[in-house]
Amino acid sequence: MAGDPAPLIETGALVLFQGDSITDAGRNRDDPADLGWGYAALTAAWFSAAHPARGARFLNCGVSGDRVKDLRARWKSDCLDLKPAWLSIMIGINDCWRRYDSNDVTDAADFESAYRNILAQARERLGVRLILIEPFLVPVSEDQKRWREDLDPKIEAVRRLGKEFGAILVPLDGLFAEACKSRPPSFWAADGVHPTLPGHALISRALLKSVGAI
Repeated sequence: MAGDPAPLIETGALVLFQGDSITDAGRNRDDPADLGWGYAALTAAWFSAAHPARGARFLNCGVSGDRVKDLRARWKSDCLDLKPAWLSIMIGINDCWRRYDSNDVTDAADFESAYRNILAQARERLGVRLILIEPFLVPVSEDQKRWREDLDPKIEAVRRLGKEFGAILVPLDGLFAEACKSRPPSFWAADGVHPTLPGHALISRALLKSVGAI
């Protein structure tokens, strides 16, 4: 609408989505144009429909199962070499989950250190604008409620890093908690972790709002 503020994303900018299976969302890795079926695709579609003249480009490099150490290992090829102007990262739930299904613990301090490293590389080498999306959990079982002791410190780490790097922060954990007041957790994420289509739409809407696109 006339008079609405322009979105922060610049004309022709490349926006890179990074993360785990929530970002991956079944994308075809042999087709760079395939963004999967989740929030990355929804965000690109809605931004492009609302602001077609911007000609923004979108790329999804999320990989199912990834933890922050995995992002760090592939950071050069899957971020730095791509030279995005905008970088959206959603990581952390697997750093928590592996503690409970594999007894493979990622200490909160190690998580924050590795996350800081990839952010510093991206900022120093690319001057990229950053969007940090909190990991989230909507427990659908009593057992998952225990995960908060591990996940909450990691969410706090993401918030600290957001302030440290002047990033746009998408407070997803709180948004999902609020959404669960109107519909049960399984409506938003059937297993408490992987969003349903409405869950992905919730993420996309929050991300688009964060950059002033809607």
